[in-house]
Amino acid sequence: MDPIVFTAVIIASMFHATWNGMVKKHSNKVTALSAIILGHVPISIIAVIFLPMPSFDSLPYIIVSAFIHQGYNWFLLKSYSVGDLTKVYPIARGFGPIIATIISIFFLGLIISKASILSISLVCAGILIISLFGYKTINNLNIIKYSLITGFFIGLYTVIDGYGARVSLSAISYMSWGFILSAMLFPILLKINKYDNIFRNIINDGKAIFWIGGSISYLVYGVVIWGFTKAPIPMVSALRESSIVFVIFIGIFFLDEKINLAKIISIILIFFGVIGLKIF
Repeated sequence: MDPIVFTAVIIASMFHATWNGMVKKHSNKVTALSAIILGHVPISIIAVIFLPMPSFDSLPYIIVSAFIHQGYNWFLLKSYSVGDLTKVYPIARGFGPIIATIISIFFLGLIISKASILSISLVCAGILIISLFGYKTINNLNIIKYSLITGFFIGLYTVIDGYGARVSLSAISYMSWGFILSAMLFPILLKINKYDNIFRNIINDGKAIFWIGGSISYLVYGVVIWGFTKAPIPMVSALRESSIVFVIFIGIFFLDEKINLAKIISIILIFFGVIGLKIF
């Protein structure tokens, strides 16, 4: 892999963990996540003005992806409302590739290898360890449930965006239109769930996350999309999962989360399992 691509994807992975840490650290998770999602819009608008329109064939993917992202956004919000970053993030990011692989096997004709089965087993073992150890409260069940559902939506939008970007003829434009539509839908979802004054709350208490976090999130996904055009997709995807490791440092040094042996073992298992799943 080209050193520039390698470095760019590693940095993007670090910042992916960073914006998740920003949401987790904020006192109002709804405001923080909303600021991230709406913060995609300024750069997206610039992109759609100057870049070619995505192909008509990609329109269904854009629409479906935007709706799937609402499920991802909602359950990510629920996850961070009840669980630590160092527990929620590895489960969600680890479970997502399993879902994507299952979809690929049953609907897209993927033939799975023994190495892939081993990789899935590592991820499952990591999720099982982090689920059963280190917490003794009933709230742990909600953490596991919400994190797994978040991972389910990650798997869905991974498959949809992977194919949508390929047929779009302009991957960044495809991504930008999807972000704009998602930013239009999420406030409606919040309103339905009786979260009011979201725009006012962002102005009062989320401007920094809107501009910084939203821009970081946009650029991170843009780097990954760009990386797919410069290097083999499995290698880029595997590098992206290094974000699971960065979460450990963010959790320890910025969120004061406790890192026990169970978390360390589970994160290592999930990390190597995801890399194996992406490569084999």
